[in-house]
Amino acid sequence: MINITIPKPDVSITKEADPQMSHIYGFTDFHLITREKGGIFMFFNEQDELLYVGKARKLRQRIKKHFEDTVSDIKDHRNEVTRIDVCIVEDPVEREIYETYIINTLRAKYNTEKVLYK
Repeated sequence: MINITIPKPDVSITKEADPQMSHIYGFTDFHLITREKGGIFMFFNEQDELLYVGKARKLRQRIKKHFEDTVSDIKDHRNEVTRIDVCIVEDPVEREIYETYIINTLRAKYNTEKVLYK
């Protein structure tokens, strides 16, 4: 049997109630997320429910894209996101495994692909 442990977040940013600086949906600390490294990211709501899990070769750009593009699985639920956890995972195969495992173990609310528990 394979034992997978969900990695601890390397960076966690939270939504500000009344942000004074430039922001995206209340998040002002995107600079804490690496531009150059790959990994997985998880979006949570204020009840600590997992909303969405994703992976990326370059984390900051991919996370920001979820708040900007019109095809994201969370496009209609962006205002629900209150925390973003980021885990650095350089190996693309490991990223794929973690993403699929987390989606199905924690039952990410808005992931539509890789769902095995329906």
